[in-house]
Amino acid sequence: MKCLSVYILPVLVALSLAACPLPAEVKDDEGNKLCARLYTDSSAYYEDCCAGDYLDVKPGEDVPYIAPWFNNRISSLVVATRCELTVWSKKPKDGVTKKFNNGSYPRLEEVKKGLLGNWNDSISSYYCKCN
Repeated sequence: MKCLSVYILPVLVALSLAACPLPAEVKDDEGNKLCARLYTDSSAYYEDCCAGDYLDVKPGEDVPYIAPWFNNRISSLVVATRCELTVWSKKPKDGVTKKFNNGSYPRLEEVKKGLLGNWNDSISSYYCKCN
């Protein structure tokens, strides 16, 4: 058991430094469960990701035209437990599409979009559902 803690401790420390919330913690200011939270900022350092302005996405929300302030500005996101976020690169729900399952995505520049692109600053439409 002692050897196992040697391996688990660094993982727990790394998770505690990350700025992105855990999928189970994605809630609005009143404590209601969200489907996802989209952030305008990320960083080369994971502990500085999921920062800047954010957009709360409610379960079942279907947005073919994202608000101008967030259009093509999303750099990191977190999808809540038992939820799925579908995004499109163009309005209204057109272009390249991607489904994000529950989890944290601190650097969308690491998520491939086609052969040469990535999802950093590329989201223009979305739909989010939860079970």
